[in-house]
Amino acid sequence: MPPPNPESRIPIPDSPFPIPSSHVKQCKAAQAAEKTRFQPKRGRYACSMSRNRILLADDDQELAQLLRDFLSRESFDVALAYDADSAIAAARAETFDAIVLDVMMPGRSGLDVLRELRREAATPVLMLTALGEDIDRILGLELGADDYIPKPCNPRELAARLRAVLRRARGEGGETLTDLRNGPIWLRASSRSVTVDDKPVSLTATEFDLLALLLREAGRVVSKERISQSVLGRPLGPFDRSIDVHVSNLRRKLGNATDGTSPITTIHRSGYLFRQLGDTA
Repeated sequence: MPPPNPESRIPIPDSPFPIPSSHVKQCKAAQAAEKTRFQPKRGRYACSMSRNRILLADDDQELAQLLRDFLSRESFDVALAYDADSAIAAARAETFDAIVLDVMMPGRSGLDVLRELRREAATPVLMLTALGEDIDRILGLELGADDYIPKPCNPRELAARLRAVLRRARGEGGETLTDLRNGPIWLRASSRSVTVDDKPVSLTATEFDLLALLLREAGRVVSKERISQSVLGRPLGPFDRSIDVHVSNLRRKLGNATDGTSPITTIHRSGYLFRQLGDTA
C-alpha cells in the first residue's frame, strides 16, 4: 500500500505528529455528532447531564470573561458579577454549585461578600488572592472559604480546584465515608451533617472532610501533608497555612471537650490528633 500523500497531512497544535486529513475530517464529524447528541435541551425535559453552575465575581471584566470562556469549555456554566453588591444579589437570586470570589474589588471586597454568604449558605467558595498577600488568604479561610488560588492564576488550575471543591461538597472520591461518633460529636455520612450534644453544627465542605479524616484516625496523629492531599486534593506548600486555619475554624465550631480543652490536639512538627472522648454509646 503506497504511503499517504504528505500534502494530505495537517499539523494539529495539540499533537507532535501530523495526522492525515481524512482522519481529521472523521474526528471532526465524530465530535460534531457527540456535541449534538449531548446538547442540553431547553424546556421541561432537559438533559440529565447538567453542567456545574458557577458564580465568578471579579472587577477585572476582561479577565473574568476570559476565565468564563475557558471554564465554559471545561463543562462549567458561569455567571459573572463585577462588584460585591452584584455578587451578593446573584448568590441570593440563584443556587450555585460553587462561587469564585476575587478578594480585591472596588467598594466592598470579596471578603465582605464571603462574610455575607456564610451567614446564609455553605456554598463552596474559592478565593482569588493577589500573589504574596498571605493576610487575604488567611482572612478568607477564617471567614469560611474552602480554598484559594493566587492571581494571576492558570485557568487549568482554577478548573482543577473547582472540580476538587465540588467533589468535596458532594462527598465524591476518597475513602468511603460512614457515620462516625466520638463522645458528643456525631458525623452522619448520608446527610453530610454534624451535631455536637445533639445540636447541629454548620461546616463548610472542607471542614466536614477534615473532621471526617480526623475522626476516622481518632487517637492517631494525622500529618499536615496527608490532610492537604486528602482534604484539599493538593500537596502541602512550604508556607501554606490553609490546614492550620481550617483546623482553627473546626476547633471553634466544635467547642471544647468536658475537660475544657479542644478535642483536636496539635502535635508539634507532626500534625494533628483527635482525642478519644470516651464512651460513644
